[in-house]
Amino acid sequence: MKRTRTAAIDPTMMSSKGKFVVKLPKDRVDELVRLRLGEYFDPGHGRVMKEWLALEGGAASWVELAKEAHGFARDVPARARKR
Repeated sequence: MKRTRTAAIDPTMMSSKGKFVVKLPKDRVDELVRLRLGEYFDPGHGRVMKEWLALEGGAASWVELAKEAHGFARDVPARARKR
C-alpha cells in the first residue's frame, strides 16, 4: 500500500480523560461548540486548542467527525502542518 505524505497525520485521538478529540477548521469547531456538541480541547496546560474539538458520549457521531477531520488533514498544505 502506497503511503501519502498526509498518511502520517492522524487528526483524531482519545484524550487521557476518555474524550474523543478531532482536529477541524477553527470555524467548524466554533460552530460545534456553539451548538454544544463538544468543547474546545484543553490538553491539560490551561490553553485551549482552537482547531481541536473534544467530545464525550456516544460514538455514533464520532465516525462522521473522524471522516471530516481526515478530509481536513488531507486538504491542509504540508507547509501549514509544519508550524
